[in-house]
Amino acid sequence: MTIRKVVLVGLALVLLGAASPARGDDYNQKTILTFSQPFEIGKYLLPAGIYTFQLVDSMTDRHIVQISNHDGTRHIGLVMAIPNYRLEPTEKTVITFGEVPVGSPEAIRAWFYPGRSAGHEFVYPKHRAVELAVASKVVVPAIAVELPDPDLKTVPIVAVTPDRTEVPVAAAIQTTPLPGQTPLPGQTPLPERTVASASPQRGALPQTASPLFLVAALGVASCGVAGALLLVGRVRGRRRTVFESLP
Repeated sequence: MTIRKVVLVGLALVLLGAASPARGDDYNQKTILTFSQPFEIGKYLLPAGIYTFQLVDSMTDRHIVQISNHDGTRHIGLVMAIPNYRLEPTEKTVITFGEVPVGSPEAIRAWFYPGRSAGHEFVYPKHRAVELAVASKVVVPAIAVELPDPDLKTVPIVAVTPDRTEVPVAAAIQTTPLPGQTPLPGQTPLPERTVASASPQRGALPQTASPLFLVAALGVASCGVAGALLLVGRVRGRRRTVFESLP
């Protein structure tokens, strides 16, 4: 293999190694969240503690979020969500909660990853969605059929209104971004707060860091190395020519 080919292969490997980790972590939005009180999400009622949220599947009309323990070694369950949009992204993880009946644990309405205006609004079993819609006076997405273990990729979804009426999701919940992000009827904005110790997992990069600068720096350094290797190759070639020409 020539020196030129070695340099190009090495440069490609360096660039891939620098860019891939940040892309992967941002894609699945892996985040560690600390909850100081019991909470409800989908069909799960979980105690206070530290949990890992990450996106495992994303389709045009629904998202599937995996919940695990604090270090991701124990899988707790999958929760279905639909797209949810907000006006301005923040640099921190944001969790929105809906109003709940007296004595009930807080119910998570939506989760927003840092730096993104697109989030995930969680879908509840139909009987629970009715209770939450009545208590919060807002539309709540629900699984249309009561099944113990539905297929989250195919099970039908409806929207439950505060008057207990079932309507199509697209008619009551804004699942696509619009100019100005004007909410549809029933989408009353709820108070937001950042969950304590919420931290997205972006490898070694800080929340506001971009891999582009690192890639560019490595590219410049690699080009310098390439130039040095080519220069060494030329010097060796000249020496060989001089040696061969001597009597």
